Amino acid sequence: MKMKKNWMIALLMLLLVTAAPVSRSSAAPDYARWGTIAVKEAQQKYNAEIIDYKHIGRTQIRPKLAEEKFKLLVRSKAGREFGVVVMVRFNPSTNKLQTIQFLETKA
Repeated sequence: MKMKKNWMIALLMLLLVTAAPVSRSSAAPDYARWGTIAVKEAQQKYNAEIIDYKHIGRTQIRPKLAEEKFKLLVRSKAGREFGVVVMVRFNPSTNKLQTIQFLETKA
């Protein structure tokens, strides 16, 4: 009788675990939108392939001006690889793009 009770408890626990809603955060990070813009603008500016991407961070410059900074590794059509730091400035309240700046670095 005890074995049957243990089996029933195990079955109920299994049902509870599998029926519980799984919370998975599929929301993109805040910087994802600006990263997409940084990559597209760099591809267009350098007419090259972006082979690596890193989010450096966000800086709040003023209440209505923030900057997301990204480091991209770029490969030109001639095979030259170099780094580009892309600074995307925007209004965090409205998400309106202000400026994009590029700074070339060594790969």
